[in-house]
Amino acid sequence: MSARTGSTNDDAKKAAKGGAPHGATWVAESQDSGRGRQGRAWLSPPGENLLFSVLLRVQCPAVRLPQLAICAGLSVVETAQALLPSAKVGLKWPNDVWVGKRKLAGILVESSFARAEVQSVIIGIGMNVHGRELPEDLRDIATSLALEGAHALDRGAILADLLVRLDHDIVHVAGRGLGMVHARIAKVDALRGLHVDTGEISGVAEGIDAEGRLVVVTDAGKKERLVSGEVHLKSVRAPA
Repeated sequence: MSARTGSTNDDAKKAAKGGAPHGATWVAESQDSGRGRQGRAWLSPPGENLLFSVLLRVQCPAVRLPQLAICAGLSVVETAQALLPSAKVGLKWPNDVWVGKRKLAGILVESSFARAEVQSVIIGIGMNVHGRELPEDLRDIATSLALEGAHALDRGAILADLLVRLDHDIVHVAGRGLGMVHARIAKVDALRGLHVDTGEISGVAEGIDAEGRLVVVTDAGKKERLVSGEVHLKSVRAPA
């Protein structure tokens, strides 16, 4: 546990090179250089959020890395849903967690390779927990467990619950894919049935397939399977 660090993912990568074991976890009260996808900064005021990275010593093909992010997202969704039983917590492909249409958490997966095989994976997770005052530019797009009505929040207990859920699924997914957890993913898919836009294609999201790809039926009627990328909502819900 660090009171302050640059990035728990960077701490984990450094330790991985030094031989840190599978399951080692780095937690910080705050980060100076926390980041999300595509290098975006992750807001992390001291003492408010859950910020941690887990080192996995797994061997799997590189194509399975996006599936690990989805698996981690599922663990976050199910942890948050237990704390917010009346809310709609969902997995927004590829690696965000929403409550309604506002972001609660994000996942960043980084890896190291040897001879084209993944040798270690670092899963970084940032979850908004206690914060009640968000910056003005984030109020419409972000949220926290506290803002959604969760009470008596203990970040240590939340972390323990999340790690148990992650440990239950992640090695299986690394070795064999999403098959065992696919039905649970479909249940919490936040984009299914919504009209989405990637900047290149626009259409209705049909779900996440067993390979972790987002299936979109384009406005032209063609079915596309997205491996990665940014997805934005075009409208609240596609026409019936």
